[in-house]
Amino acid sequence: MTSPLESPGGRVSRLGNVLVPVEDMDGAIAFYSGALGLAVRFRDGDRFAALDGGGVTVALVGPAEQVAGGVTAPSYRVEDVALAVQELTGAGAELVHGPEAGPHEVRAVLRDPSGNALVLYAPL
Repeated sequence: MTSPLESPGGRVSRLGNVLVPVEDMDGAIAFYSGALGLAVRFRDGDRFAALDGGGVTVALVGPAEQVAGGVTAPSYRVEDVALAVQELTGAGAELVHGPEAGPHEVRAVLRDPSGNALVLYAPL
């Protein structure tokens, strides 16, 4: 049996990043890049910063981008967000909000059957 995110329809997903909510982007970047040594790959003001986590992106998200409600959450890249939401809710996930267009992608927030937040996204 194939999973909803790896079905023959071409919706192959991958862990794109882990969203880490922060209140102070400058302070968070100083910590994650200075103390932990993660290289900053991209920054969008106080909204978002992508750091190289060695195979997965550590995504620092400011208050405007805390789509998962201020909790750390894995974010999965999918081919079709609406279809993946339909399949995952059919498998027991709960849709929290979306799909909706964000500044760089279409995204949706769900909770798995254990209540953990996860985000699905597809680039615009």
